[in-house]
Amino acid sequence: MTEKSFDDLPAGDAHLREERLSGEDIYRGIFLDMKRDQVSLPDGNRAVREYLTHPGAVAIVAVLDDGRVLMERQYRYPIAKACLEIPAGKLDPREGHLVCAQRELAEETGYTATKWRFIRRIHPVISYSTEFIDLYLAEGLVSGKSHLDEEEFLDVFAAPLEQLLEWVEQGEITDVKTTIATYWLDRYRRGLVSPQSLD
Repeated sequence: MTEKSFDDLPAGDAHLREERLSGEDIYRGIFLDMKRDQVSLPDGNRAVREYLTHPGAVAIVAVLDDGRVLMERQYRYPIAKACLEIPAGKLDPREGHLVCAQRELAEETGYTATKWRFIRRIHPVISYSTEFIDLYLAEGLVSGKSHLDEEEFLDVFAAPLEQLLEWVEQGEITDVKTTIATYWLDRYRRGLVSPQSLD
């Protein structure tokens, strides 16, 4: 059997859509809420969907003048491991996404940037969370003093793109936003993609 190409698929998504019939809050946390919905499937049957609601986040590909990328090493409790990541943080209520990126970069690394551009939005866990992460490119970095949150502990360092690519390929970097950002930066430096101007 020959597999269809994307162009052979039906137009639109009506034949795939699930409709919410009812729902309940299972858990309300500090910033994550868990919900359980009853949904109607495309064939008319019913199913249960459980998912987390998340306020959204930003992540920053911060590039020093020498081309190295600002990185962090932070302990992530759910997987009991210190992970290598690009700077990132969740949106505060009614906070603009670029403002959040600028705040998080300054708070976590002490750096500010004179040039900001938007890369893209990603959804890291589409099967059970509403979370999105907006990726930004920050250049023209100016060093300063970091001011971490009270419960935040991390190491800040810089590494060349080649090292990041190696860490991704070796499985040392497993964080999805950092993996995507690493491959995007590699393609950007080869002239294959461009960020969006914020002017």
